[in-house]
Amino acid sequence: MHANLALAARTALIGFVAFLPSASLASGSSPSSTPSSSAPEFDAAAEYRKGIDALQASKFGEAKSSFARVLGVAPNDANTNFLAGMADAGLNDYKNAAKHYERAVRADSKLIPAQQELAITYVKLGQRDKAQAALAKLKTLDGSCNATCKDAEQIKKAISAVEAALGQPTQAQLSTDPPFLFASANAGDTAYMQAVGLINEHRYQDAIDELQRARTTFGAHPDILTYLGFANRKLRRYDLAENYYRQALAAAPNHKGATEYYGELLVERGDMAGARRMLAKLDNLCTFGCAEADELRRWVEAKGQPAP
Repeated sequence: MHANLALAARTALIGFVAFLPSASLASGSSPSSTPSSSAPEFDAAAEYRKGIDALQASKFGEAKSSFARVLGVAPNDANTNFLAGMADAGLNDYKNAAKHYERAVRADSKLIPAQQELAITYVKLGQRDKAQAALAKLKTLDGSCNATCKDAEQIKKAISAVEAALGQPTQAQLSTDPPFLFASANAGDTAYMQAVGLINEHRYQDAIDELQRARTTFGAHPDILTYLGFANRKLRRYDLAENYYRQALAAAPNHKGATEYYGELLVERGDMAGARRMLAKLDNLCTFGCAEADELRRWVEAKGQPAP
């Protein structure tokens, strides 16, 4: 990591300590760590980047294997499913490609490259009705955008690509070049640290947008997923927050930050038994005590009956 980025990380997180009960989100990581430098038990972020590198080099079998390992811990991650679909398409396995694209758009209906490639793959499979339905969804997004959203140009290009494929099915090309194939680790770290600052300013939706940008670089990184859970929780999107916490713990079961914040969410939802389970887990992880366990214990004692 470049020196200036490390300094920015330390500066941002020093201010963040006063706001969040636990500054260190990654199990065993330091407060200045960023997604490119912290590694969970299974490093889903490293495997995701390995898959991207293989995909760029047209090593589709290697890419497929890497994305399959990531999906083993984050089966609903939209970006990973999309890229797994691209790897399948590179191997001319269009049926499996379509399945991955379908999972991607179910997880994120606004992932335009996945919408585009799903429609074109339907054309290649001879499923024109499904392709037309996918095109209709893109046109609906275009209407909602009304040429003013950040994805306006991308949506119009996707519509043109699908219409061209429907017009000349034998020449349909899988031509998406998603920007996150070329995003560097530094770019992901920068987006992540910007999100930290935005959370510190209580600008939770803006933080979520930056975290999603970081996520395209690092995939199912537990630090990013934990912050996504935290920001959505502050916006009272409790179901979504819980989903992100669960994803973080699937990627890194001993992630202390995700365990603490999931426990706090359970307290907020009145699930004191669940919160105590999270606290017991932290006490087991932190043999000599840790800030995460101390903070969650305060939540449990303040908002529920103390554990026996």
